[in-house]
Amino acid sequence: MTRPLSERTQNIAASLTVAIDTLAKQMIAEGKDVVSLGAGEPDFATPKPICEAACKAIHEGKTRYTPPVGILEVRKAVSEKLARENGLHYKPEQIIMTSGAKHAVFNSLAALVNPGDEVIVPAPYWVTYPELVKWLGGKPVFVQGKRENDFKITAEQLKAACNERTKAILLNNPCNPTGSVYSKQELAALARVIVAEDIYCISDEVYEYFVYDTEFTSAAAFEGMEERTIVINGFSKSHCMTGWRIGYNAAPAPIAKIIGKIQGQATHHPSNIAQYAALGALSMGMESVNAMRAAFKKRRDYMLERASKILKTPANAPQGAFYLFAPVSDFYGTKTPSGKTIGGSVELCQYLLESEGLAIVPGAAFGDDSCVRFSYAASDEMLQKACDRFKRGLKNLV
Repeated sequence: MTRPLSERTQNIAASLTVAIDTLAKQMIAEGKDVVSLGAGEPDFATPKPICEAACKAIHEGKTRYTPPVGILEVRKAVSEKLARENGLHYKPEQIIMTSGAKHAVFNSLAALVNPGDEVIVPAPYWVTYPELVKWLGGKPVFVQGKRENDFKITAEQLKAACNERTKAILLNNPCNPTGSVYSKQELAALARVIVAEDIYCISDEVYEYFVYDTEFTSAAAFEGMEERTIVINGFSKSHCMTGWRIGYNAAPAPIAKIIGKIQGQATHHPSNIAQYAALGALSMGMESVNAMRAAFKKRRDYMLERASKILKTPANAPQGAFYLFAPVSDFYGTKTPSGKTIGGSVELCQYLLESEGLAIVPGAAFGDDSCVRFSYAASDEMLQKACDRFKRGLKNLV
């Protein structure tokens, strides 16, 4: 066939985090010695009560079509969770179950964005955000969070970025890749601008349970915000359900209705079995989540200690999620043992993978070429190996 394929689709970039994780797994399958800290995937098993809930659903024959927005019992449980834990009042009919949080991000943008609309994306950002905005005909407007403010944007920056074409801000809190967490006061200041500018807020809160030395507050919890905020969350990170692909949107009623129409035509409902597994997650206690958070905090502290002895510029301490965004621009301009110049984070990560078997993600993928991202959702042994290889690789640059 000679007719052209979709230009809009061809013009979006592939996910670099997925590409690096796929390459690392391929190299491991080929028998190569690779330590991969590229993917944001907890290394713990899915808790037993969740698996039992899924098996029970299978044995009870709950395998037929259900409503495109999801099973009512599950949506009720999500609604109750949001009220109980976050002080939010999204009714069950405002909840849409999705095939993971990434799908929920797409739903949100698909419901809001018209061609030419601008969506403010604080940087550093998760790789998927700007590509989906572009795919839907919108324009991502990047607002750079400064290192001295822990990579978070201010209300003043947000206001300066708004204009008559601004449709929404896409906020990730806690943030991937930086681990930054907005305080209640910072969110309140952003909320005042969002309400005053009459824009929407898409709030990706998938790392809400993994915060250290601080507290999490939903962006929708402030005056005037619930009616303009689409909350995104899921179970991949909090309950080790990455492969189950289950998340949700909580949206103002008119937007929830549109998202339901999108799913009715595109994907229909997510897997029934994954939905009942999510119900199991919502029904169980927080012991496994708390244990993971404690483990991640210990790993964060280890990574910070090792990084302080390797890097020339100190890394910011992550307050949430499970990533270390390490500054490495001090090593740009150096040469590898084979004579290649390290010009940025992409070249550095390529060098570390080829020479040391260390897979990490270049900061360029997240809109900040000065850093690289380590995921510390890995065993203590893997983190030690990764730091050893990182140290050796940087030491060999001249």
